[in-house]
Amino acid sequence: MKLGFVSDSLGAMSFGELMDTAVRLGVSGVEVNTGGWSTAPHFDLERMKKSAQARRDFLAEFEARGLEVIALNANGNPLHPAQPDQAECLEDTIRVAGAMGIRMVCTMSGLPAGCEGDTMPNWVVSSWPPETQAILRYQWHDVLFPFWERVVTLAKESGVDRIALELHGNQCVYNVPALLKLRAEAGPVVGANLDPSHLFWMGADPLVAAEALGEAIFHVHAKDTLLNGPVQATTSQLENGSLMNIPARSWSYITLGFGHGEEWWRQFCYRLKMAGYDGWLSVEHEDVLLNALEGLEKSVALLKGVMPTKPTDYKPQAI
Repeated sequence: MKLGFVSDSLGAMSFGELMDTAVRLGVSGVEVNTGGWSTAPHFDLERMKKSAQARRDFLAEFEARGLEVIALNANGNPLHPAQPDQAECLEDTIRVAGAMGIRMVCTMSGLPAGCEGDTMPNWVVSSWPPETQAILRYQWHDVLFPFWERVVTLAKESGVDRIALELHGNQCVYNVPALLKLRAEAGPVVGANLDPSHLFWMGADPLVAAEALGEAIFHVHAKDTLLNGPVQATTSQLENGSLMNIPARSWSYITLGFGHGEEWWRQFCYRLKMAGYDGWLSVEHEDVLLNALEGLEKSVALLKGVMPTKPTDYKPQAI
């Protein structure tokens, strides 16, 4: 496995400072945000679309430091019924990734409205009342499947062979069955960006999810979640309070090791290996209480201590 981080983890730094910090931390690469829900402070997507020289200059900064571009990340809601720019960001990111020789793009599956003509996304998480099933049929068959068939075609034409979807709340694809359902329809270009932090608060088990996904795991975001038991006891894990008020929330994104200890992360890495995954662990720092650089440093240090980095060389003795 190889270690890196998401560029927005250090969003307040300049591009040069971020790159030099990556070298100092001893990671191997950086996953670069391009837009969507990110202001993309380190990547000018419009400029990259227009200028081959800008693309070459960007890649040269990585090469000069011995770093890799892990992937381009266009996280947003590409199926937002009133924000077509979200889909455009994803499509442009795929085209630019292909032009730069980057083979993987990270994004979300998207969440449409509940019916034609609605302007707000609608996330269905129960089977009752009956109209929920009509919403799901519309979202999946009328919107999601056709959209991803088109995006997969674009990816193939652009030279991008992996689109890693984050299993994220408020998206159609938020768990293992949903990812496999879309993959069965759209094909093997679509896979999972397995981020345990989301599965934690939704009540799933990332260790079991890794095994269930197997070869469908394309990428891993390393992010932790604090499950706040006393608050959960009265509010459940369905939380819509401010992300900035950690004490009042039933769960919060947090620095690696502060929600689940080193032993859990050791098991996670091993389960990934058991599932056949030997790719990137990309730290995504979103802890509102810790300093961004300090949180990233602590997360990187934890993963360096638990992640396997070399191929197996075990062979049974001839007896």
